[in-house]
Order: sequence, then structure tokens, then C-alpha cells
Amino acid sequence: MRRLVRETHIIKDDLIYPIFVAEGENIKNPIASMPGIYQYSIDRSDEILSEIKDSGISGLLIFGIPKQKDELASGAYDENGVAQQAIRYIKKKYPELLVIADVCLCEYTSHGHCGVVKDDKILNDETLPLLSKMAVSLAKAGADIIAPSDMMDGRVAAIREALDENGLTDIPIMAYSAKFASAYYSPFRDAANSAPCFGDRKTYQMDCSNGREALREISDDISEGADMVMVKPALAYLDVIKEASRFELPLAAYNVSGEYSMVKAAAEKGFIDEKRIVMENMTAIKRAGADIIITYHALDVAKWLEENI
Repeated sequence: MRRLVRETHIIKDDLIYPIFVAEGENIKNPIASMPGIYQYSIDRSDEILSEIKDSGISGLLIFGIPKQKDELASGAYDENGVAQQAIRYIKKKYPELLVIADVCLCEYTSHGHCGVVKDDKILNDETLPLLSKMAVSLAKAGADIIAPSDMMDGRVAAIREALDENGLTDIPIMAYSAKFASAYYSPFRDAANSAPCFGDRKTYQMDCSNGREALREISDDISEGADMVMVKPALAYLDVIKEASRFELPLAAYNVSGEYSMVKAAAEKGFIDEKRIVMENMTAIKRAGADIIITYHALDVAKWLEENI
């Protein structure tokens, strides 16, 4: 009876699972700050890819981790870069999996920032061509959706133009439109080896206090050609998700690494019931208005849905 009258439902189709693919061989590195999450080399990626396929969720969000980094993030737009190779492998062996490719330079820059740097300043406009090149290379490798997460102004328009000029007119853009300068990202920076070497990202990511600005950012990205938009993080920004749901585009919410790790740490201590907490969190995100939930809990949630929890 409760299921009959339930207003909000989580289904497997809502879920996207993030993965970290590291350049090299025979790599399965555990992320100490994210229990149960690993970096995989392509030759060991079947261990997680087969699990994603069997889970029945929609697909994955891929992050590449190169061996070498430089100031201009050349590995990000290398046709034989780690993410490009991984996408080609996934689309050949698991064609049914939806592949969303994260577009940002931070994993590939020697300084760890998301854009070109000169004199310790992030250069917005000089970064746009590099993001565009990265997006085109990932789409040509087989990515189904391009997801720019850098938060440079004007990057959606630049990427859309570059994709169209290369005949990739059918590739949609999922814009990280309201990405806040959050403390919840710390474990991710361990996973992606992407912590900035100096300063922080507050000059281009959003102030955590600004909800109305988030809506302006979303509106701007839509006007530039975004096909889907995102709010990140999720749990501390449910109010923003709720307001963002009024835009008539698919809305994603990223349940980020810190949100994941807090739940896992408390569960390991026996302080909480992990299944109930996670499912309550997923329901809150969906109830707030998200259509798509990107979460490191995705594979567990898929199992629990089969158990009718």
C-alpha cells in the first residue's frame, strides 16, 4: 500500500556511476578517502564495467588520470589520451552503456587548476579553446554526452560550436551549470589527483551562499546551448535543485565524493543504517526535482532496488 501511494520513486534509469581510469597497466588503486572506490587501468576496467553493465543502471561518468601533466593539459585533448582510449574500449566492448565524458583540465594540468594559468591567475578565455579540443576528442572517441565541469564562462557556447564544426551535431552537452566551490569535493581530489597546487577554485566555481546566482548560471548555459544542466553537490543544495527544476531541461544532481564518504564512514562505525540513509538521500534528491542522479552509491542502490528496500 505504501508503494502504491508513494509520490517519489527511484529507478535504475535515474542512476549514473562515476569511474576513474588511470593510465598504465594492472592498476586497481583503492581511494583511501572513498571506501569501495578505485582507480582502474583500462586492462583491469572490466572488473567495474561488467558490474555496471549487470547492474542495469543507465551508464557511467568517466574521469581520466594521466601519467604526465603539464601547464596546458595536453593529455586532456590527446587523441590517445587515457580517457579517449578508455571510451573507445568501453564503446567497443560495452556498447549498451551510456558514456558521459567529464570535460575539465584539472586532472591534466601540472598546477591542478581547471584552466590556463598565468602569474597565478586563471585565464578564462584562453582556456575555452582547450576545453573545446578536449570535448571534440572525447566525442570522436565515442562519448555519448559531453559534460563540461570547469565553470569557465562561455564554455558551453564554445564547446557547442566546436562540436558542430566537427560534424558532432548530435552530441548533447550536460553542463555542470551550478557547481559550487564546495568542501565536499576533497575525496574526489584524492581519487583524481587533481588538488590545486596553489590557492583555491573560488574565482570560477560558485560561492556556496549564492542560490540566485546559480539560477543565472543555469539560464546562461541553456542560452549557450546546454541540453542538460547539473547542480553539484546535491545534498547541501537541495534548495537549488528544487529551483532549478523549473527549467524545462533534464536536470542532473551530483551526489559528490564527500557526501558519499561521510555516509560510508558513519556506516563503518555502525552509527547509521547505510541502506536506509542512502535510499533516503536518493529520494531527497529526486524529490527536490533531479531527473538524473550521479552517485558513487549507484551500484549499491541498484541492488537495493531489486530487494524493494
